Amino acid sequence: MAQIQDTGNDSGKGKKRPKRGMPNVDMTPMVDLAFLLLTFFVMTTTFSKAKVMKVVYPAKPKNEKIIPDNAKINNALTFLLTKDHIYYYDGEFFTEGNKKGEPATKLTEIELSGVRKLLADRNKFVIDKKKIYADQLYKKEIADTTYVKLMTEAQKDQKAVKVLIKTDDKALTKAFIDMIDECMIADIGTYTHVDINQDELNLLNATVNK
Repeated sequence: MAQIQDTGNDSGKGKKRPKRGMPNVDMTPMVDLAFLLLTFFVMTTTFSKAKVMKVVYPAKPKNEKIIPDNAKINNALTFLLTKDHIYYYDGEFFTEGNKKGEPATKLTEIELSGVRKLLADRNKFVIDKKKIYADQLYKKEIADTTYVKLMTEAQKDQKAVKVLIKTDDKALTKAFIDMIDECMIADIGTYTHVDINQDELNLLNATVNK
């Protein structure tokens, strides 16, 4: 038992004080209280989780297959970022006089404020599915895990839009982060950053310098 004791020694001169009983303070409850508080804070404290940006990279196939010449990119939007400009094109990129005989790709400039509407319009399939699944979840017709599974399947569907984000050496980090945010807001299931090729870079520079 922890105690605080007083020796009762009186070094003063003169009249001696009457002897009193030695004070006895029990510190055991204070120790118990300290451990209780420590246990409480340890059990109730939550550490802040690191906030990370989700970037979806397509998995590399184990057995690489040769892509046929007549293959087409299905429902994809490609954004090219440079300085404070955002350009995009739809589908596959074609150069002037390409072997497939397709019209040469032209870039369309768009403001960041218009990206959200563009993505929402193109990703209408997923957004409509989300409304249906969210209503079923609200009515408790499906479980949370089922909702997540259904949304994942909808975002992987061929009708769902895929977004490619490409940047040159002049692009701003803020613009790239803003594009990722817009993809998440529009419920884009597949969005990734890939390297810009030389043909795209040439077209981008030519478009900016017009």
